[in-house]
Amino acid sequence: MNKEALVIQAAQKLSGRWTIPILLELESNGGRFTPLQRQLDIAPARLSDNLKQLVQLGVIQHLSPYERRHPLLPEYKLTEEGKHWREMAKAIQLAETNIAHGSLSAKAWNIPVLLTLGFEHEHFQEIRRVLDQVTPRMLSMRLDELNAEGLIRKMVSEQPRPSFLYQLSSHARNPVHRLSVDLSSLI
Repeated sequence: MNKEALVIQAAQKLSGRWTIPILLELESNGGRFTPLQRQLDIAPARLSDNLKQLVQLGVIQHLSPYERRHPLLPEYKLTEEGKHWREMAKAIQLAETNIAHGSLSAKAWNIPVLLTLGFEHEHFQEIRRVLDQVTPRMLSMRLDELNAEGLIRKMVSEQPRPSFLYQLSSHARNPVHRLSVDLSSLI
């Protein structure tokens, strides 16, 4: 798998409303469930689901009662893979700060779409092929939303037949390029 595909795949794994906040805040709360839940202002069931998913991916470890500070209070810690993911999450957070359009990674596919456009895939079908798991409807929605926010440009191409082309706006180009370089260095 080439670097471009690995960068996009990493961004896909980190997509979702709570993945990056959990990775960034887990250790600052001692890995404990309740302080993390309060810090993120997330419903307990939603946090539990996200933590279980991250445990299944091998990103965090659910500590046994004998490893915890208190046997009845759930605790988690980042695995070595999780520390690697946290560094990628920091890179995405920095890019979001530089783009200045809020938490783009909170919506699935935003960051992977921006990275794909940064790698100069411009046609809808080409973007869809690179993001192999995205549905046409989801991709269309994300492209329209990013266009409405001014992060990408949607243009009409007349050759060989009329179709839309998508490109990063000048405002998003540098932060997305920097993100691709940062993620590439972490992979």
